[in-house]
Amino acid sequence: MPETVTLPKGDFAPLIREVRAAGLLERRTRRYAGTMGLDVVLYGAVFALVAFVGDSWWQLAVAVPAAILTTRLYFVGHDAGHGQIAGTRRVNRLMGLLIGNLSVGLSYGWWTDKHNRHHANPNHVDKDPDVGVGVLVWTAEQAADRQGALIRWLTRNQGRMFFPLLLLEGFNLKVSSVQSVIAATRGRCGARQRRIALVEAVLLAVHVAGYLGLVFSVMSPGKAVAFIFVHQALLGVHLGSAFAPNHKGMPMPGPDDRWDHLRKQVLTSRNVRGGLLTDWFLGGLNYQIEHHLFPGMPRPNLRRAQPLVRAHCERLGLPYAEEGLIESYAHALGHLQAVGEPLR
Repeated sequence: MPETVTLPKGDFAPLIREVRAAGLLERRTRRYAGTMGLDVVLYGAVFALVAFVGDSWWQLAVAVPAAILTTRLYFVGHDAGHGQIAGTRRVNRLMGLLIGNLSVGLSYGWWTDKHNRHHANPNHVDKDPDVGVGVLVWTAEQAADRQGALIRWLTRNQGRMFFPLLLLEGFNLKVSSVQSVIAATRGRCGARQRRIALVEAVLLAVHVAGYLGLVFSVMSPGKAVAFIFVHQALLGVHLGSAFAPNHKGMPMPGPDDRWDHLRKQVLTSRNVRGGLLTDWFLGGLNYQIEHHLFPGMPRPNLRRAQPLVRAHCERLGLPYAEEGLIESYAHALGHLQAVGEPLR
């Protein structure tokens, strides 16, 4: 775990200038157009294959590339949420709605709000929704407050149960999306926010109707349910595997800590080293330090920004956490298991 250090103010400015001079904050419109076009074509082709194969248990094999390509679209939706793709907020939002709500069934508005709060205060128990109390807990204090035999058993074993629980993450994202959209349409908000929520609700409904309609129209009910489970379960594992190493087991700032932007983002984040296969599997988000320092930087540029960021941290004596894939998982799961230790 990186050692906490005190940095003078203004240490981020030289890095911004260096990154901007290298052109790494400029849009990669052609690159995204090609990537998105290929992902959409392959995504459509997979579900065309679902219809072509018809009522067969071979459909469960088709669910594997379906989950992989769905995850690819999740990554593009993530980039739209950060404004990485287009030059205007309106176009990024439109792409986020079409990719998130319509294509994969994820509420763009709900996810963007949640994810932006995570970026603003990563690993901060009181401010980061990703380390709030849920099925899993992230601190010994959270674990001590757990009530109920089943919940306490889960907390005692949460390190071991992490990957099995990811089998349900795809379903959890869809349920949370529907709940958030319903709450937004019924909540006390402005007319504009209500219109956006209604648009999200319609797009989610079209996605659900199209997805279930296709699957149940070409398969028997039993095979359709099996296909949906395998597809969503593998999607959850793939997504969770991409995000799990990024912050788990890294320092968690306390309520009285006042870290500047550079310290806040670098000390709480972990990079995962590897080659092109690792970059592809983790969606390029294995350059998590660079992504958190520059959330608006196009994802294809993160790898190019890494040498600049690492060198800047070395000049300042700021720890720069980078591990192999297996080692990063070991630390993340070890942290989860250690949190449940008091209950054992």
